[in-house]
Amino acid sequence: MAKRVIFAVAGSGKTTLLIDRLKVNSRTLILTHTINNETHLRSKIINLFGFMPEGIRVMTWFEFLHGFCFRPFLQEHLASRGLSFSQPPQRIPRTNRLHYQDNSGRIYHRRLAQLLMARGMLPDICDRLERYYDELLVDEVQDFAGNDFNFLLALCEAEISVLFAGDFYQHTYDTSRDGNVNSTLHDDITRYEARFTAAGLVVDRETLSRTWRCSSTICEFITERLDIRIDAHDFRETSIDIVTDTERVATLHSDDSVIKLFYSEHHRYGCYSLNWGASKGLDHFQDICIVMGATHWRLLNRSNLQILPPSSRNKLYVACSRARGNIYFVSEANFRNYKK
Repeated sequence: MAKRVIFAVAGSGKTTLLIDRLKVNSRTLILTHTINNETHLRSKIINLFGFMPEGIRVMTWFEFLHGFCFRPFLQEHLASRGLSFSQPPQRIPRTNRLHYQDNSGRIYHRRLAQLLMARGMLPDICDRLERYYDELLVDEVQDFAGNDFNFLLALCEAEISVLFAGDFYQHTYDTSRDGNVNSTLHDDITRYEARFTAAGLVVDRETLSRTWRCSSTICEFITERLDIRIDAHDFRETSIDIVTDTERVATLHSDDSVIKLFYSEHHRYGCYSLNWGASKGLDHFQDICIVMGATHWRLLNRSNLQILPPSSRNKLYVACSRARGNIYFVSEANFRNYKK
């Protein structure tokens, strides 16, 4: 069975590639981290076929873990009342039920994968996957972390086709974190790729290595200023402007055709806006305005954005790569009068 992971760049057609594999009679399970992306994938499938084919299922990761993996095998033993997204205790041994489950009966989400592995459920889960599906697709694989990443790789033991897709540098959120479990997973792309190779997956860096969305201008900016390699499919120039003029700033603030992207607290500025990280996966913007705090603004003007911590740099990469057209950079100080 073919098992492959494709590393994509922003706007390269990752979702399209996954959806175009499907046929009306496919027996395919598609997993992703967020409800928003689950909804997006489902709508793409319905647009393709006109309905949701019976053999194709789209699930969020924790819907899969709890509903497909946990309930058929462990529900009677542990009587789960759902999932807890609270911080689990750190000093309770794994032999104690309360390591995995709170006093009300809810399973700690970040330890559910660990629980399934500790109880030896993986062979049964792989058998169940083989019974219902011929293919497992995982979107936004870079979001998988902690115990969930270990569990995801273990699913590759199932005798079905496997295709993971994601962009290492769009890692802005984690499915879960638990102490030191895979705490350095996203520190180095070479070591990260090696984890997939060790699990028997073929690493594909070429299929989705060029963006359809971003212009050559923006690709050059991201490559040179953020030290994240991205190339365009064709040569197309747009503009990148640093805006300091008060009147132009006011025009941008009021222009609802230009999304304003903030590092955080976008809702406080009274305009059409999102936070950088939350814009991931959105593909319908033309021109964008990126609002930068004092540190980001200083590094932008010194051409030193590449020294940002990975979490901040990745979110800025997500923000920049939303643009099909132009990017306007504005200092948050110039938006402060609008802040509520």
